[in-house]
Amino acid sequence: MANPEQLLGSTLAEWIARPGAGSRPNEASLYRQFHRHGSHPDVPVDGRQITTVQLEGETRKFLLQHTDGVQTESVIMPIEGRSGRIRHTLCLSSQVGCAMGCTFCQTATMGRVRQLTTSEIVAQWHWAKHSLNADITNIVFMGMGEPMDNLDAVLAAIEILVDHNAAAIPASRVGVSTVGHAVGIRRFTRFMQQDGMHQLRLAVSVNAQNEETRQSLMPIARAVPLSALLQAMQGWIDAGGQPILIEYVLIPGVNDTPTAAAELATWLGKLPCRINVIPYNPKVDSPWPAPEECQVSQFIQAVAATGLSVNRRRTTGRTVMAACGQLGTT
Repeated sequence: MANPEQLLGSTLAEWIARPGAGSRPNEASLYRQFHRHGSHPDVPVDGRQITTVQLEGETRKFLLQHTDGVQTESVIMPIEGRSGRIRHTLCLSSQVGCAMGCTFCQTATMGRVRQLTTSEIVAQWHWAKHSLNADITNIVFMGMGEPMDNLDAVLAAIEILVDHNAAAIPASRVGVSTVGHAVGIRRFTRFMQQDGMHQLRLAVSVNAQNEETRQSLMPIARAVPLSALLQAMQGWIDAGGQPILIEYVLIPGVNDTPTAAAELATWLGKLPCRINVIPYNPKVDSPWPAPEECQVSQFIQAVAATGLSVNRRRTTGRTVMAACGQLGTT
């Protein structure tokens, strides 16, 4: 019998090349059927199960329990494109918990429990598609954990997710978000330069217009100053990377003034990027409320006035703690 853990953690080429593999046609057929249809007669059901599904409209958050009992939270988000077509984005977790300690994030309250393996990352897609029947068109590594802190597993998972014999998600629809891990960005840049990976997307959670504010929100800023972060992002662009998505969690009274927008624009300079303004989603016992719509609109207008490309992240899943910054199992 085939090992489902190996199937979830391997590209087709790796699956065929493993020790003890049978004939190439049979192995390839098994691999494709397992990934495309969710099962195969020669593959036993593993010990994972979806324990909880929570809904807010069409947004679904699900908890997947892994074989050792830990759970990951993942979110399926329907997003309407410019053409009016609805695409389903899967927000994947890369760790159980997170060690980055960002003060606005629910996951940070857990600390880092452990890393996820490649197969545990891919399993989130597998269960979303085959157990919840979700037509996943986009993947973002924006769930629990810092992807650049578990980059071996994340990069291996991307290779499987874009494999035409497995998930077959185009590289242009796969994005990785980081809180500003400069070493990880440089390594991700090298990975992006490989054949078939040039269209991968990079998102950087900046959230502040100056060093002092960023350090108060994100402990990593003490080790990676804005100058070092900008250098790493420029390296991505210089290597042929796509324009960077600058994520900016808008927190009332902290980083929401027109002056903050102007400082952000000055820091970014001519870096090819787009600002994604994310209205703050309160964590449990949050010291801050969610911003009012007028505050969000005023800040977006201030950013646009600087000449930067800017859009507002649509808020989905806030009532079920499925929105950006709210994931966190206990």
